[in-house]
Amino acid sequence: QLQACGGGVVQTGGSLRLSCVASGYNLAYYAIGWFRQAPGKEREGVSCISSSHNTTYAESVKGRFTISRDNDKKTFYLQMNNLKPEDTAVYYCAAVWSGSPSSIYTSLSQRDFRSWGQGTLVTVSS
Repeated sequence: QLQACGGGVVQTGGSLRLSCVASGYNLAYYAIGWFRQAPGKEREGVSCISSSHNTTYAESVKGRFTISRDNDKKTFYLQMNNLKPEDTAVYYCAAVWSGSPSSIYTSLSQRDFRSWGQGTLVTVSS
């Protein structure tokens, strides 16, 4: 089970940190992704971190967002800085089996992810 939290309302240029708490997983064998869905748009991949801490980012968030993981706390994070109105969306975390703690596998395709948490809403006001 995955549970995302940390969303809220922030002004343009502000920061938020999203958290995703996982239970029931041996997290060393999973890559974790963050996705978002804006009103009227399809869900898109934002960032992903592999079992071995390899990271991938969508072009739109590179340099502004940072994904991280703490397997001991069973928690994953998405630090979002310099937020823009176009970042407004419901953000979801998701997990995909990577097969090995040393895996560098990442993906920004929602089709690759089988386990999803509920979303947390991020609103960036202009």
